[in-house]
Amino acid sequence: MQEIFITGHRNPDMDSICASWAYAQLKNKIDPATQYNAIRCGHLNAQTKYTLKALGVTAPRLEKDVYPRVKDILADKPLALRTDAPIFEAVKKIHDLNISVIPVFDGDDRFAGLVSINEISDFLIAEQIGGRPRYRFDTRNFDEVLPGFCYKEGEEKSFDAAIMIGAMPYEVSVARIQELLPDKPLLVVGQRERILDYAVQQQFPAIVLTGIKEPREVHFDFNNYRGTVFVSRTDTAETLRLLRLSTPISSIMDDQYPLLTEEHHFDEAKEMLVNTDRRGLPVFSAQDPDKFLGVVTRRSFIDRPRRKVIMVDHNEASQSIRGIEHADILEIIDHHRLGVEKTKTPIYVAAKPVGSTCTIVYQHYLQQGIPVDGLSAQVLLAGIISDTVILKSPTTTEEDRRAAVQLANIAGRRVEEFGEEIFSHTAVLSDQDPETMIKADFKEYQEWGCKIGIGQVEVSTFQDLEEVLPRIREALEKVQREQQLHWTMLLVSNVFREHSKLICTPYREAEEKLVFTQEAPGLFDLPEILSRKKQVLPELLRVVEELNS
Repeated sequence: MQEIFITGHRNPDMDSICASWAYAQLKNKIDPATQYNAIRCGHLNAQTKYTLKALGVTAPRLEKDVYPRVKDILADKPLALRTDAPIFEAVKKIHDLNISVIPVFDGDDRFAGLVSINEISDFLIAEQIGGRPRYRFDTRNFDEVLPGFCYKEGEEKSFDAAIMIGAMPYEVSVARIQELLPDKPLLVVGQRERILDYAVQQQFPAIVLTGIKEPREVHFDFNNYRGTVFVSRTDTAETLRLLRLSTPISSIMDDQYPLLTEEHHFDEAKEMLVNTDRRGLPVFSAQDPDKFLGVVTRRSFIDRPRRKVIMVDHNEASQSIRGIEHADILEIIDHHRLGVEKTKTPIYVAAKPVGSTCTIVYQHYLQQGIPVDGLSAQVLLAGIISDTVILKSPTTTEEDRRAAVQLANIAGRRVEEFGEEIFSHTAVLSDQDPETMIKADFKEYQEWGCKIGIGQVEVSTFQDLEEVLPRIREALEKVQREQQLHWTMLLVSNVFREHSKLICTPYREAEEKLVFTQEAPGLFDLPEILSRKKQVLPELLRVVEELNS
């Protein structure tokens, strides 16, 4: 089933999280053949954590990026063989199915290794180099490889031995065999009584009789023989060729490989494979390294996959999840100014100047004629209340108010009471790490060659602001250096008094042009202002444009 991510912006607020979650619920009802998963690319703020927990909602899972991963190229579990299967079976499967790698499992169904055309080639080439090769034989594989039947089962089913053909004069054959002792060979021979008698006396591990069609044609007495007797209906040369391929796969398979999981990035996994002489690598679960998931081969990396993403509560790549430029953007659901990147194909965009993205998501429920259940209504209402500051923000529209009332009726909630409950869990400045607080809801904008970063935190009091102001300034300057910004600031909003304070990094030329009341260098008083988007950002962009025009 195809997976499509629905994600908010990089530093998600309540509206971003709630809109992603609720839109995923809607899309899964509209299109059950596809799996829509709400994700987040940043940590939850205290207000969102409290609200989701109170509602019993599991937060969207954290994804750091949407770069293609191994799981995006991993097919269903491929054909597999057992460790005791003959090499012949691997050769046949690789040829018939045009594959390059086969995973191998042991008797306990645990992954044991890989066999590929490389291991098979090495095996066949090694036969031609050096002295007489020794093979690992499993007599139970003979009837899977040789056209014939088992005439007598031996006591020893598995053994290592060289192959001796009894086609020479008896004295020469014995002399050659004695050169191998004490290692006893597997004998391939027709019904030549003297050499068979010698093999029985020496108790060779196995004898393969050639050129015999039926059991009644075997005339030699093997009663005193403890080894295996197998009858091959084909000639000696063909028997010898096939017999070598009865060797168990375990004797040639590759069981040493780098640990690759489904969460490895596509490029990292590709490099891991390219830097080896292997045809493929096994893939394991990131949670359970013993759990085999499949195999990736060189063919897997021919085409670079692209993940499918729906952007919610933002539309600019710079504010989105990392790797968005390598993904296919399918939809945008947003209420901010447009700064959309160019797309390869037409996409669905629902952008409206309302106070909350959750309002737009709720309208999609209505358009599709899909009822909103009680839980989804509470989640959507929480997003609207948070982003419109209990419908007090200047960004609030009649559409937001209408949606809030309707959702409150479905949820059995009162808007004001629910809002007070949500905002009672806003941040206390002295309890917060300044850098974490700044980055929790931080957005970047670029105009006229100037990069601005604005964080926002909602509080219930300004009483501790003077105490933490030096630490906030220090953290702002650190964020500015890290993000390579020209101007960085934090908007501290008292939601109950509808009053904000703006703390900025030094930018004297810009500060002098702001219409906001300056209390001190880098500190401004903003009464009756709560909206970063509608009340603060336009003034900042005006100043930047004036300085650079």
